[in-house]
Amino acid sequence: MLDLFSLKNKTAIVTGACGLLGSRHAEALAGAGANVVVCDISEQACIDKARSLGTQHLGVAVDVTQPASLSAARDQILSKYGHIDVLVNNAAINDMFENPLLAGQQSMFENYPLDMWNKSWEVNVTGVFLCSQILGTPMANQGSGSIINIASTYGIVGPDQSIYKDKDGKHSFYKSPSYPATKGAIINFTRYLAAYWGHKGVRVNTLSPGGVENNQNEQFVKNYTEKTLLGRMASPSDYQGALIFLASEASSYMTGANLVVDGGWTAI
Repeated sequence: MLDLFSLKNKTAIVTGACGLLGSRHAEALAGAGANVVVCDISEQACIDKARSLGTQHLGVAVDVTQPASLSAARDQILSKYGHIDVLVNNAAINDMFENPLLAGQQSMFENYPLDMWNKSWEVNVTGVFLCSQILGTPMANQGSGSIINIASTYGIVGPDQSIYKDKDGKHSFYKSPSYPATKGAIINFTRYLAAYWGHKGVRVNTLSPGGVENNQNEQFVKNYTEKTLLGRMASPSDYQGALIFLASEASSYMTGANLVVDGGWTAI
């Protein structure tokens, strides 16, 4: 039974692989036996992360919004490994406001900057489109593969703005509109691509994680935790099992689906 989860001799690409969750995705795939291609914007960070996984892994700098960058990465990967079997579209941006004192005002829908909206769509949606097109086409040509698009609970439900209130009930920050909108788009893009490439043997699924505890302030963690059925935020490793399931033959009859791993956040 455990052989179903093996990725031995498979080539797995992770975009945004040097981030909080991306690095854990890369570690999980390596642990399951895959040759992992660590992709992110910083070449040295990619090389360092790949080396930490073992000598057979590869670090490649990639800008997911640039077709030439992705094409060069594809050629390098195929030259080294000969095939691509798994693509984890993890690279994404979440709004960061330069001045925390102004974040409460700038993150309001009424004031939200157009350039931040456009940048989110460029990375979170166009980036997934380009990665799937350029790195996924070799899978379609070989007749097999698994693409995993990382979305979010906020691609399924609207943000509960109350969890961003401080102890005094004031908003220092609002969850802005671009992240939920782009993650919702990714979920339906998954369905499109699953339908388009199903006859080619390429499975395409979404993994929708919940919030990860990562040094947020105590009030936010309390607010978030109270909305989950399991009574806690996720740890970065909580999504590794789900990722290996989607990448491997354990999910061989699953495509076009959205696997929600959120501690029960969206259940009520």
